[in-house]
Amino acid sequence: MGRVFEREVIHLNIADFAAAVESLREPSLRGRPVIIAPAGGQRAGVYDMSEEAYQAGVRKNMPLYQARRRCRDAAVLAPQPQRYAQAMARVVRRVMPYSPLIEPGEMDGHLFVDVTGTGRLHGPARDAARRMARQIQRDLGFCPAWAVAANKLVAKVATRLVKPAGQYLVAPGDEAGFLWPLGLDLIPGISRDDLFRLRELNLMTAGQAAGLSPEQLAVIVGRRAGKIHDAVCGIDYSPVSPAGERPDTVSAACGLGSDTNCVSAAEAVLYRLVEKIGAELRSRNRAARRLVMAIDYADGRCCFRQTTLEPPAADDITLFAVCRRLLHKAWVRRVRLFYVYLACPAPVAFQVQRQLFSDPAGVIATRNSLAGAVDRIRHRFGHDAVRPGRVMVVQP
Repeated sequence: MGRVFEREVIHLNIADFAAAVESLREPSLRGRPVIIAPAGGQRAGVYDMSEEAYQAGVRKNMPLYQARRRCRDAAVLAPQPQRYAQAMARVVRRVMPYSPLIEPGEMDGHLFVDVTGTGRLHGPARDAARRMARQIQRDLGFCPAWAVAANKLVAKVATRLVKPAGQYLVAPGDEAGFLWPLGLDLIPGISRDDLFRLRELNLMTAGQAAGLSPEQLAVIVGRRAGKIHDAVCGIDYSPVSPAGERPDTVSAACGLGSDTNCVSAAEAVLYRLVEKIGAELRSRNRAARRLVMAIDYADGRCCFRQTTLEPPAADDITLFAVCRRLLHKAWVRRVRLFYVYLACPAPVAFQVQRQLFSDPAGVIATRNSLAGAVDRIRHRFGHDAVRPGRVMVVQP
């Protein structure tokens, strides 16, 4: 038998990535508070911010008008996704010599590298991580935090503790002990709704949640109890995807039966597609950051539209509101429709922020809770046990 290696996963975290890219491009921004937010409206949400703006109280997804009040001397710049994607690609190229298993985030400065079994080539994982960070800083000007652990989840939590530029080593076998005292909001994959339910029972730390059995957790969070129990215990078997591998996509498509120009009928079909995608995302504990729609006209022509969700979402109400706007942007010809395709490329994990500025009234938590309740009813009694009125449309 061949030698079995313990997994060694490096997580690199370039804090405030978009703001860091802009500061490198414009040196006068260094040391100043910087807010990245879409132009054109004070109610636009903050996309990213520098450490100086964070210290002043600015948070991601906070309305821009509120961020300006908290940090009046901040420089406000519009997001440049293409610029951030190019910068992310340059970071990946610096890491590629160390392993073929490299999984970058989506323009967010996060990067997983699986260096299992490469010790004879590159030395211990901690030395490889240190060299990666130094090379990125020397060649590109970024100063990433890094951590080494036995899996992706624990490595990511570790960099959260030491960013913007620290380092952390989690010894193999010490995953549960490392997570034990940490707040549940630091654990990836625990949704806002789950966090609210756990806090209602005074379960604040990973150790407190890990002290419950999966069966006990199921009473609180339902079918996701097993995944959450694994997460708080530091168990994560998900692989690091090979460099260049396309991320998974959640998609659904449906014909309209007969060609139609009835808006309500088209929206009913769209809602069914949203329900399918939303249920699949929630079953994976993922959320949609980007949505792509294609509609086919009866005369054979096709139209594509896409949009980005910030923050990412997985509840049907939010997804349908976004998709409905996409439908009306795509359906601009006075021609009947006969086919609708909807896709969510590269779904992302739920993110729970310490300060939920983006949801002051609890709307997002309520929608997630409702979606979870509908999922549980349908799982027990069948999909047709709950049917929204929107899908029961009779064409004129």
